[in-house]
Amino acid sequence: MARDANREVARRRVFYIPGYDPIHPRRYRELYRSESADQAAISGYAVSIAPKPGGKTFGWTAEGHIDGTRTEAEIDVLVWSDIVRRSMGKSIPATYRQLVQTSWAYIRTGALWRLMRLRKGPVIAALYPVGMLIVQALLALLAAVVAAQGLGWGLTAGFEAVTGWLDARYPAPPGTPPLDYTVFAVARIVLMWALGGLVAWRVLTWFKHRDGRFFAYYLMHDYAFSARWMGANPPELEQRIAAFRAEIARALRDPVDEVLVVGHSSGAHLAVSLLADLIRAGEVPEDGPELAFLSLGQVVPMVSFLPRADRLRADLHYLSQRAELAWVDVTAPGDGCAFALCDPVAVSGVAPPAGKRWPLVISAAFTQTLSPARWKDLRWRFFRLHFQYLCAFDRPGTYDYFRITAGPRTLAHRFAGRAPSKSRIDLAASKYTSMAHDADPAETALSA
Repeated sequence: MARDANREVARRRVFYIPGYDPIHPRRYRELYRSESADQAAISGYAVSIAPKPGGKTFGWTAEGHIDGTRTEAEIDVLVWSDIVRRSMGKSIPATYRQLVQTSWAYIRTGALWRLMRLRKGPVIAALYPVGMLIVQALLALLAAVVAAQGLGWGLTAGFEAVTGWLDARYPAPPGTPPLDYTVFAVARIVLMWALGGLVAWRVLTWFKHRDGRFFAYYLMHDYAFSARWMGANPPELEQRIAAFRAEIARALRDPVDEVLVVGHSSGAHLAVSLLADLIRAGEVPEDGPELAFLSLGQVVPMVSFLPRADRLRADLHYLSQRAELAWVDVTAPGDGCAFALCDPVAVSGVAPPAGKRWPLVISAAFTQTLSPARWKDLRWRFFRLHFQYLCAFDRPGTYDYFRITAGPRTLAHRFAGRAPSKSRIDLAASKYTSMAHDADPAETALSA
């Protein structure tokens, strides 16, 4: 699968690129610590981790004693959570404006219908924040109407009681014109609107403060992040990709046996672009470590199906043909947030006519690699399942995250000779297949 697929790994550099996640990267260290211990106990090997000396990146070291071999791994998290947090700092009205803009972007480009042809699960996941935010708005409106009507009824009843008492106690002389209650009517309407608006705002604020339960704002910001630029990378993300590439280029000059890049969720398409840039720039030494790419739970079509994703489509096309790396794409139909078993190159409509090597699309097969009891516990915990690729399996199959990152075999060696999943989806479904203008002429042959 690669230049020296069968070399044994004594030392490895691992670069993990998270998805759209605002949380501090220490969560990934703690997840690795706890889940590697669980997997080691199940599978009969040992993995220990230790803090990494301070540097520009956040990470840890892992020592594996697997298959009778000791392996050292230095694991770094390539952080872009600061960009994520800035993109999430939106007010409630701004988030609802995002809802309209993002929905319209996917509808008017036809991307929504084409994505549904691949997998309904991630499309439903994409529609969830839209539906949930609309439900929250309707509940806020209902609460506002009830509160306003209650206040209006109370004010009217009180006013009638007071005026009735005054009329009875101090009757008006005969011939006195009736009182003009216009001021009261206007004041009543103003107070009703004011209370209704306050109640609606408090309800919406209540939901936003508890978004850790509902994930509506989080997911809305996630999908809006790509839709705002119609699939292109914003400038600050391009700068971060360049910084990531520089880190990996330095690691490829270190005395290690494998450099493994792991892209999870939307981190997968960032990894595609930085690896394509790395290889184009000739930064993969011929006599250096093996270069490997593991994409997990990828959502590439959510971006590559948009009209301005020329850069990503060109990178997918380019990377799919390169001998400088091994690329394995792991998803599972049980993960409703990923485009399970969809070949990201093929479905994006940019597979080369000949010479396509990557990715090798395989399934983590949650229904088989998790026991019935464990699957029952996790089945409806959609966001937890989206992270299962980084966790322990109580019935592990060929995919084992900790053997891959801390074991003695390269990614290429581990999956050498492995056939792609029989359920792989390679239908060219994207309406847009144009590629970056700065790509090689041969690479733009499929441009729409």
